[in-house]
Amino acid sequence: MKILILANKDLASNFAINCLLPHLKKENVSLFLSAAVGGKNKSKGLQSLKFFEQDLFTQIISPILKPIGDRVSNCMSFNQMDAYLSQPHCELNDINSHESILKIQKLSPDLIISIRYGVILKTPIIAIPKHGVINLHSGLLPDYRGVMATFWALFNGEKTIGTTLHYIQDATIDTGSIISTTKLSVNPNHSYLWHVLSLYESGSLAILDVLKKISKNLNINPTSQVGTGSYYTFPNDSDLINYHNKGLSLIDENEYLAFIRKHYY
Repeated sequence: MKILILANKDLASNFAINCLLPHLKKENVSLFLSAAVGGKNKSKGLQSLKFFEQDLFTQIISPILKPIGDRVSNCMSFNQMDAYLSQPHCELNDINSHESILKIQKLSPDLIISIRYGVILKTPIIAIPKHGVINLHSGLLPDYRGVMATFWALFNGEKTIGTTLHYIQDATIDTGSIISTTKLSVNPNHSYLWHVLSLYESGSLAILDVLKKISKNLNINPTSQVGTGSYYTFPNDSDLINYHNKGLSLIDENEYLAFIRKHYY
């Protein structure tokens, strides 16, 4: 099967793809990355989060990772993934342009998998793969549509967070038919980033289950979303202050280092 993965250039996307790739050795896999999710965020309070999610991982940690054979962990940088892809990965932020549409038509993917990809897909792209486009959303739909769904679930005092694997059927955001969900109990002693990273292993298993069904010609049986839910965007500085006043944290450096040591060293 020809599979195109669309992901964002960040730690959570990288970890999710690392969970998938060992199971896709018989498939023809391509990878395109976006540079960021959504528009340019102005909030100063989120700059530290961006540093840990993107800059520290891609610019500092990834370049000094030991070769796969020299370490116990199997998690790879984006560059190291190229050995397992049908072609070197590349950044693609204008996926709906005429040139990009032609590029993806030439790849002729049977399935597109979106994981944290930062650009809304439009009809010409959605129409290309015969098995459609599936998106792994880090929130439970339809209640938590949009950006940073996990943040808002923690902010709202939810006891359970999760992922939703759903189809992208048009250019609306997080509205497509639901394939499956995964759930995780909230631990208030852990940071937002810890919760986000903790979602993707089980979320990736949900993607693998879809691939297995496609390969066996089994029905996937998605269900339509009930209700409109709520759409969230990036928190502003006032939201972040309220978040911290609730005793919650965005990042814990010790948790971050523990995650990197466990999965990348």
